[in-house]
Amino acid sequence: MVIRVTLVLEPQPEGGYTVTCPYLPELITEGDTQDEAVANAYDALAAVLELYAEAGRPLPSTTHHDYSGNPVTLDMAVALER
Repeated sequence: MVIRVTLVLEPQPEGGYTVTCPYLPELITEGDTQDEAVANAYDALAAVLELYAEAGRPLPSTTHHDYSGNPVTLDMAVALER
């Protein structure tokens, strides 16, 4: 199964980026650079998906979410093992 995940990279005043996902509120990570933030997001996503699987919870349905400021939104396609 492949899912599409929207990541929001928000620049921080002190430098670096905070990464969140509007559809998976448990996914929060950071990185000093965009590349590091995205790499950390893969690890965070794996942990969140494991939590959902262990709890027997379905993934949330996608909904529209508004952000203020100047975040960068990235879509990631992630292959999930069955």
